[in-house]
Amino acid sequence: MDVVRHQPNQGWIEVIVGSMFSGKTEELIRRLRRAQIARQKVQIFKPTVDTRSDDDDIVSHSEMRIPSRAVASSRLLLDLVEGDTEVVGIDEGQFFDQDLPSVCNAVADRGKRVIVAGLDQDYLGKPFEPMPQLLAIAEYITKTLAICMVCGNPANRTQRLVPGGDRVLVGAQGLYEARCRVCFDPAPAVAPAPASRTPESRLPNPRSPKV
Repeated sequence: MDVVRHQPNQGWIEVIVGSMFSGKTEELIRRLRRAQIARQKVQIFKPTVDTRSDDDDIVSHSEMRIPSRAVASSRLLLDLVEGDTEVVGIDEGQFFDQDLPSVCNAVADRGKRVIVAGLDQDYLGKPFEPMPQLLAIAEYITKTLAICMVCGNPANRTQRLVPGGDRVLVGAQGLYEARCRVCFDPAPAVAPAPASRTPESRLPNPRSPKV
């Protein structure tokens, strides 16, 4: 989707959501590059928690990349947006804090085009905040679909392949794969509960005399 500015100094929010391996970052990079070709000033941000690449570049799974700046919080991002910037790109929106929607609103109110890409569901298939809040306030929404690695149908869920209870586990191949509604199963990704142990006080003492 390519948005044409109709009025000067009019901002808006675009959100690109989907599962992993669905092309969200590729679409974000494509829009940002077109803005750069149009000689618009672009600033690009990503969360510091995204450590999958060694530098500050935003990198897609297909190795498309574009320079960006890693920031620790949404408020810091707001402080770094320069007055003459026309387009602000944000990748991995789900890793930002709950202030991201209000920060994006504030940036758009300054007359800037804001483009955010991120996961809309976590590994359990639940809404991944703050992306649902961004979807509610965005003017433009794009939903991307991957290919299910089990059956080949369109996929909108992210299957975690390793156990673990943490919601955020940064990684890609080997840790996650795309699944469709039918093939998605969050159960294998849930860490098994520790086995119950009998208190030592209840265990028979082999040395105690028999009555």
